[in-house]
Amino acid sequence: MQTIVFVGAGSMAEAIIAGMVKKAVIHPKKLFVMNKGDDKRLFSLQQKYGISIVCEQRDALKKADLVVLATKPQDIHQAMLDISPFLNRSSAVLSVIAGISIKTIAKGLGARPIARAMPNTSATIGKSATGIAFNHTVDAILETQLLTLMNAIGLVQQVDEPDLHTVTALSGSGPAYVYYLVEAFEEVAIQKGLSPDIARSLIIQTLEGATAMLKETREEPAILRENVTSPNGTTAAGLQALADGDFKKIIANCIEKASERSEELALATCKMKQS
Repeated sequence: MQTIVFVGAGSMAEAIIAGMVKKAVIHPKKLFVMNKGDDKRLFSLQQKYGISIVCEQRDALKKADLVVLATKPQDIHQAMLDISPFLNRSSAVLSVIAGISIKTIAKGLGARPIARAMPNTSATIGKSATGIAFNHTVDAILETQLLTLMNAIGLVQQVDEPDLHTVTALSGSGPAYVYYLVEAFEEVAIQKGLSPDIARSLIIQTLEGATAMLKETREEPAILRENVTSPNGTTAAGLQALADGDFKKIIANCIEKASERSEELALATCKMKQS
């Protein structure tokens, strides 16, 4: 790809730009960014990563191989109106905006190769878990290029577009659930007498160690859990308390509610466009 234009200059746009530049996926001079008016933000990204700002004549849009939509959901329809007159017919589009369907993008920007991706905030450190879906116009070469781009910010898995609601609930919102778990661990650890610093360091290392065990051993989580659990031991007592509190049902309800909300937001965005 010779030219990639980011429409939107928020945290997710920066995370993807940072990943591309750090992993040398593309030369910074081939990256352009624009937004609806925050010049200070644009200049900051330019200075930090060596990328370019889209000029008023929109020359970068006219020659873009890929346009990355990274606005807020409520701004996307106006953004598409602003850029559509300048896009060439061969430009592909990658959206990282929650709730905006490929169909909606095609209506706004015309029939073309379109992909939707759902990263998470861990993209800022290159550790995102991202789901991506393609329309039928994305060929094998472009698919590989887009997967390479998203791999610059972490792991990426291809899914069907309807499954992005589940991806949003699972990995898109997932970091917040983990942070909430850490909050709960910290509160009780401190109540039991540990200092905040010691509690946090132990919790972080426990999470890192458990994650590494899952990745490196490739054992089923149930097997790893059973390996830690001695009959009538401390782990068994703690797990029983979780079971008594219907832990799995709570997690299932969490994912279900977040997925439902993703669908509601998508529908609301569609209605907003129609009105």
